[in-house]
Amino acid sequence: MRYSLLAGGKRIRPVLALATAEALGQDTDEVMPLAAALELIHTYSLIHDDLPAMDDDELRRGRPTCHVRFGEDVAILAGDGLFAEAMRLVLERQHGDPERVLAALHEIVDAAAVSGMVGGQYMDVAETAADIRHLHELKTGRLIGASVGSVLMLNGLGEPATISYRRFAAELGVLFQIVDDILDVTGDEEALGKPQGSDERHGKRTYVSVFGLDRARELAAESHRKARTALDEAGGHTARLEQITDYILTRQT
Repeated sequence: MRYSLLAGGKRIRPVLALATAEALGQDTDEVMPLAAALELIHTYSLIHDDLPAMDDDELRRGRPTCHVRFGEDVAILAGDGLFAEAMRLVLERQHGDPERVLAALHEIVDAAAVSGMVGGQYMDVAETAADIRHLHELKTGRLIGASVGSVLMLNGLGEPATISYRRFAAELGVLFQIVDDILDVTGDEEALGKPQGSDERHGKRTYVSVFGLDRARELAAESHRKARTALDEAGGHTARLEQITDYILTRQT
């Protein structure tokens, strides 16, 4: 669990949670357990994604994947353990009104469940005819969205105050996946820290395979514009969220 969790990575999801707290005028230290739990869940999903039964990848974050280093049995347990520890971390360490803490945790669990990440992963491995945007809205976008939404819930914010933030989060999840698909084709394996061209080798539908590289770049720019527009409408101290949005568009790893 430590091997995979502490190997590095962009930490986009916990950073988003902290930046959302900042935008709402909340002390970022107050949401640290929630932010850390998001990274635990994300890391669990990577461990399981890399397994031979899934993507069968041998490199992650510049190191041998968990199952290569410790065996498939231990890797499966490591992923299971990270998910369980994420739940415990929020329930034991996250301060706030109990109803709001539970609402924040529900937001995260729902994003990771069949209605979110796991459902999207199933569509991917089962090669269903789902629209590619919908597939990735579930597989990648929901947990990214929950990184924002869980903080909104922790602060007790409901509609209409959250509409712009949620629209921003949804578009950011799409942007992240489009750029990820582009980098899988154009990125440098050493910089990426994982095998380049993995999606193509597995015959997966990506924004590049479906739309072509040039159109995928146009779609990324459109999602970036929509995300920034939503932030402008959200109000608050959103400078950090704006920086994250720009980084996701231009990232090289």
